[in-house]
Amino acid sequence: MQMALVGVSKSCFLFSLAFCSLLLLLIPALQSPTSQLDAPQPRPQIKSASAKQPHHADLPAGTVSAGGTDSAAGLSRSSEVQGTPVRTEIPTPKRTVDGNISGPRPTDKLELKDIFIAVKTTRKYHKSRLELLIQTWVSQAKEQTYIFTDGDDKELQVKSRTNIINTNCSAAHNRQALCCKMSVEYDKFIESQKKWFCHVDDDNYVILPSLLRLLSSYHHSQDIYLGRPSLDHPIEAAERVKSDGTVSVKFWFATGGAGFCISRGLALKMSPWTSLGNFITTAEKIRLPDDCTIGYIIEALLEVTLTHTHLFHSHLENLQKLPVPTVLDQVTLSYGGFENRRNVVSIVGGFSPAADPTRFKTVHCLLYPDTEWCPKLKSGHKN
Repeated sequence: MQMALVGVSKSCFLFSLAFCSLLLLLIPALQSPTSQLDAPQPRPQIKSASAKQPHHADLPAGTVSAGGTDSAAGLSRSSEVQGTPVRTEIPTPKRTVDGNISGPRPTDKLELKDIFIAVKTTRKYHKSRLELLIQTWVSQAKEQTYIFTDGDDKELQVKSRTNIINTNCSAAHNRQALCCKMSVEYDKFIESQKKWFCHVDDDNYVILPSLLRLLSSYHHSQDIYLGRPSLDHPIEAAERVKSDGTVSVKFWFATGGAGFCISRGLALKMSPWTSLGNFITTAEKIRLPDDCTIGYIIEALLEVTLTHTHLFHSHLENLQKLPVPTVLDQVTLSYGGFENRRNVVSIVGGFSPAADPTRFKTVHCLLYPDTEWCPKLKSGHKN
């Protein structure tokens, strides 16, 4: 009897197994064709026209997008480029001596308000030097000019209504004092959000139309360092390293006595060695003055080439050799000190050399003849 039940159970199990197998085979055939779904496909990616372009610092080398330039790779970004970044190659900019970079490059729609002009001075020169600048070219750019000094002068502040900043640095003319002032200049420029930083001394006349024209031929997002070297060869400095040793480093620098300009894009890259007092530390590392340290940071550390220009001038040059027809096309002018008072530009105007020993008033009246204190030149007068 038990053997019969076991046999029946096995038969039922085998029958059930066969029935289930048959159902599995029949189910796909019984399904409706409309019930069979295709595998999901990825959704197409649609870029919004209003999507923000990548920030310049975040772009990979060689990528071109709106509003910037990768100077290290020699790549140009047009402000009219929209949509997907494209890759292009143009010749790498070369150092020139006329203030220009060869080859195509984006330019800036620049206004005077976009330029931060820093004038370095000291308290003892407020009357003998600074008042002349305020009377002449600074009067045309009061909001853009920032005077960095080492002492308070309320009388000058009220009289000039200009941006006078007491750096609280030493009045001594040594490396530490000069670098202290340059450090404050840099920080104030970064705070200003302006596009260009230009540094001059208190014996420079800045020809504003020429400055605006020069800077407009570049873009502030490029890595641009413009100026005139005082030497005909790179300077060599001993760079101090942590192991108490030194290593020799060579670089060009633009002399502060003639003035120089730095684009905002490059200035931001200088921040680790320049901002919040770091400039003074960097200068101590190479034991050189402020303008040399600027060149060290840009050329030696950031490996950005100084663009040489002959449009900037200092009292160290023979200014009398500057061709008279080109004087008003320069960016900065200067004049000789106590030891060489005759070292001035040879330009003729409404003032005699005795009345205008620096020739700054003469230059100013040729640029801005409607200035109230300028002599009215007779019709047909030739300079």
